[in-house]
Amino acid sequence: MALDQQTIEGNWKTIKGKLHERWGWLTDDELQRARGNLEQLVGTIQTRTGETRQTIEKFLQELTENGSSAVQH
Repeated sequence: MALDQQTIEGNWKTIKGKLHERWGWLTDDELQRARGNLEQLVGTIQTRTGETRQTIEKFLQELTENGSSAVQH
């Protein structure tokens, strides 16, 4: 499954929880502002963590793959 806006929005509750688990100091406000925009979400995490875009996108990709399979079961 490709990492795209629709996938992020469709799995937002799960993704938001996992983002808090990994980067607990991300605020709800930051995540809420970025919710509708994949680029903004990645940019916010990248700015706050210093992690590479590739690392963040890989993490999000794994979340969406795992989230989708969990929903299907």
